[in-house]
Amino acid sequence: MAARRRRRRRGYARRNAGRIVLCTFIEVIVICALVIMVGWNKGMKEWFAQFQQPILKEVDISGINSPNAILMQARGGKILGEINGEERIYPASMTKIMTVIVAIENLDDLEAKITLTDEMFAGLYEQDATQAGFQPGEDVRVLDLLYGAMLPSGAECCIALADTISGSEADFAELMNKKAAKLGMDNTHFCDSTGLHNPDHYSTVKDIAVLMKYCIKNDTFREIVESPRHSTGVTNIHPDGITYYSTMFKNLSDPTVTGGKILGGKTGYTSEAGHCLTSFAEIEGREYIFVSAGAVGDNTNTIPHIQDAVNIYNRVGAAIEEKMNNGSEW
Repeated sequence: MAARRRRRRRGYARRNAGRIVLCTFIEVIVICALVIMVGWNKGMKEWFAQFQQPILKEVDISGINSPNAILMQARGGKILGEINGEERIYPASMTKIMTVIVAIENLDDLEAKITLTDEMFAGLYEQDATQAGFQPGEDVRVLDLLYGAMLPSGAECCIALADTISGSEADFAELMNKKAAKLGMDNTHFCDSTGLHNPDHYSTVKDIAVLMKYCIKNDTFREIVESPRHSTGVTNIHPDGITYYSTMFKNLSDPTVTGGKILGGKTGYTSEAGHCLTSFAEIEGREYIFVSAGAVGDNTNTIPHIQDAVNIYNRVGAAIEEKMNNGSEW
């Protein structure tokens, strides 16, 4: 009798262990499925897609308007093409990429309001700085200032953010330089938050590409830089708010390129810097960053740097299509 009970207990234990193993296996499958479902919209789709496309090892970026340019894979940072990539340039308003990411990382409440002061506008008119349209005494949301700095390239937005975070633009520039050093931007030095010309305010297209690679991983930054337009909330001076437009998208009639589209970017221009552009595009499931600087043209001719970006992204798409048709890789 005792032996029979022991056998029954052993049989029950084996069946119970089998059920535990089965339940554990099912739980693992369910968890994996949930992880994939959640991650699909957070980059996993692109991660899988990259293994389905040919890998480009090099792209010819010669014959463009800009004397300084670089093409980089957004994932991993592999450089596919380069023209004077480590030569010193003036970044002009590409500077505001750093201004915006530093502001995002140092301001917790994007709905908080900042009051713009007369001091924040000092010298902007004299330097012919681009502004978003806010006025002294206006109470503006942090989020609207971020959009205002990135899309219409508003200098007053940059200074308002800088003063609020650091107390002065000079101290904010130190934060920018610390961030640049942390990212490995070894040939970059910032003097201000706007990119207005200063001989000691410089970078390289390679460093700016490294910066953009970092920034587009931030969801808030990415949402801003990908927006063609933005309408602000109501303020004490603008009861209907302000609507402003991306300086890149308003000169880019069609963001479509071969195999994909240009997703976002930031232009820059001063007479010393020439026309500059940092942009990124998704082509056949992969993202690429293209930075150019020094294109010739006055401030009314805002096309050469944008033409360069479209041209190079089309070359990327064409190269991928050729590899796909040939079933080979570079």
